[in-house]
Amino acid sequence: MTPPSSLSATDWSRTRAAMRIIGQTHLKLGGSRAELKADGSWVTAVDLAVQQAMREWLGSAFPRIGFLGEEMSAEEQAAAWQTCVAGDALLWVVDPLDGTSNFRAGFPVFSLTLALFAQGRVIAGLVYDPLRDELFHAQFGQGAYLNDTRLNTAQHPTLPLNRCLAAVDFKRLPKPLAARLAAEPPFASQRSIGSVALDWCWLATGRVQVYLHGKQSLWDYAAGQLIAFEAGARSAHLAGEPDAPNATATLTPRSALAALTAPLLDEWLSATRV
Repeated sequence: MTPPSSLSATDWSRTRAAMRIIGQTHLKLGGSRAELKADGSWVTAVDLAVQQAMREWLGSAFPRIGFLGEEMSAEEQAAAWQTCVAGDALLWVVDPLDGTSNFRAGFPVFSLTLALFAQGRVIAGLVYDPLRDELFHAQFGQGAYLNDTRLNTAQHPTLPLNRCLAAVDFKRLPKPLAARLAAEPPFASQRSIGSVALDWCWLATGRVQVYLHGKQSLWDYAAGQLIAFEAGARSAHLAGEPDAPNATATLTPRSALAALTAPLLDEWLSATRV
């Protein structure tokens, strides 16, 4: 049987409700056993518990849809992704705790993320911030929402780059670019909140106007980028290649540069030329 290309409104609504419950149940701000992974990032007992809870609920509700979680092995991830890209099954892609370093340190910015892919293309995504009870969500071609409020970047004032608030992660940028942006910022002010998924969502809401990150994985950005796209934001790779909302993704980490509007993106790209 051919898998569906999207979820029904009822299925998407109950998925959002379930992810909110899982987030509220598990993602409490506080200490948790933590270990360093091979790539130098942290994993906590909460990451593993949330991923297991998400996998169990999604597997029960949608037994024909595959699952790829950040805390799975690289071999398991590659196998699940290949099945999806080949068109044989839909695939959930999960980051159970985006912002683990924040979580373990008690810094109150982290999220749960979930994206649904068909043939390697993202078709639905949600990002849940449990501390603020903010659930960002979107389906391809159907707009983006914060809880029940539709997001639209066109509702925000049009600002030149030198008046914008920028979300910039300096750590993963090429050193010459990072040094130049720090010494001669083309924007008005800069923040780095430590959750890629929320970076994208806060762009979608207009809390920041431009965004830059040097290296993010599929489970970090897929849901948030879809939400930003559906709200009206635009993005590109740092090298300048623009993103298409329906492009086939890969498991290879990527850079990301984004802005509230296409003209602002062009200005931001020009300012970040290495």
